[in-house]
Amino acid sequence: MAKYPINKGIGRSPEFKGLKSQYLFIFAGGLLALFVVFVIMYMADIDQWICIGFGVISASVLVWATFRMNTKYGEWGLMKLQALRRHPRYIINRRKFLRLFSSTIKNRKA
Repeated sequence: MAKYPINKGIGRSPEFKGLKSQYLFIFAGGLLALFVVFVIMYMADIDQWICIGFGVISASVLVWATFRMNTKYGEWGLMKLQALRRHPRYIINRRKFLRLFSSTIKNRKA
């Protein structure tokens, strides 16, 4: 029986066959979603070979894309990319310049 070590120690992120942390969940969730779509297509009486072809091609693309993102972004790179997209490029302040200082001084005296 083959052994597949998933966790390599305390405090380290989970790794399986080179996939690290969130890519493992993307991979597993994607395969589960593809299986559900395959079953729905099969139950909807779509031709068997179309279902099999869709499943094989979609799973191959998912595996390729997941491993490519893993090598491109690394362990934490995908989260950093998401944080960068949420970060505002600039801050808009519509108050007058002198009012910025006068309102803070009034609040401190009160």
